[in-house]
Amino acid sequence: MSAFWGEVLGTMILILFGAGVCAGANLTKSYAKNGGWIVITAAWGMGVTLGVYAVGSISGAHLNPAVTIGLAFTGDFAWSQVPGYILAQMIGAILGATLIFLQYFPHWKETEDPGAKLSVFSTGPAIPHSFSNLLSEIIGTFILLLGLQFIGANEFTEGLNPIAVGVLIIAIGMSLGGTTGYAINPARDLGPRIAHAILPIAGKGSSNWGYAWIPVLGPILGGSLGALFHKAVFNQTMTTEFWIVLIATIIILIISYIMSPKKIGTI
Repeated sequence: MSAFWGEVLGTMILILFGAGVCAGANLTKSYAKNGGWIVITAAWGMGVTLGVYAVGSISGAHLNPAVTIGLAFTGDFAWSQVPGYILAQMIGAILGATLIFLQYFPHWKETEDPGAKLSVFSTGPAIPHSFSNLLSEIIGTFILLLGLQFIGANEFTEGLNPIAVGVLIIAIGMSLGGTTGYAINPARDLGPRIAHAILPIAGKGSSNWGYAWIPVLGPILGGSLGALFHKAVFNQTMTTEFWIVLIATIIILIISYIMSPKKIGTI
């Protein structure tokens, strides 16, 4: 199997478990209805673990454009391979979301709330506020890339690394995910959001495209900054890219703050 198809498969597995638990916890007449945040974060973490186990030896199991771009910034991954990896991750995310649409096919009609249906596929803010939501995604993905570097710097018994990565995802979800649903992965949000828009989901509403830029841009900025921060502080290698990404992040946050509505609760 090529690295491209490895990323497709691994990301599909990730979304199959992640979107699957969201469907089970949110859709009407599901036995897992109202499973709660701990169940959701645990399943997302295990989905990441299984995705990494499946294709780690094939593609490195990035499964996330923020990881791919972050590693490219630090020189640990070739920029020439970035577009192909991101395309594969997007395809895998759409396929995973489509499988969940089919898995829960009769439940879409039974579920009246369009927001509950959208929440199966993509994230949304608990309190809509562009600046705060963007900052949440930046911080969450900064910690993700920093945590991945920490895990990679330590030796584990063979085969345990994917479990450590899954625990990291669970911890981020439990501690930082309550604000935006912790996309921390552009493909995880955008791919299923596209699936939501094009699939014939009974009674669905808007795909909330007005919010969609936040779980794409935030993770890219946060992930890139996290990877470069680790290189600068722990490897003591300060790069021009670090300052460029840091300054760009600050500028974008300032702009988002200025453009955010004065009244909290609107994007």
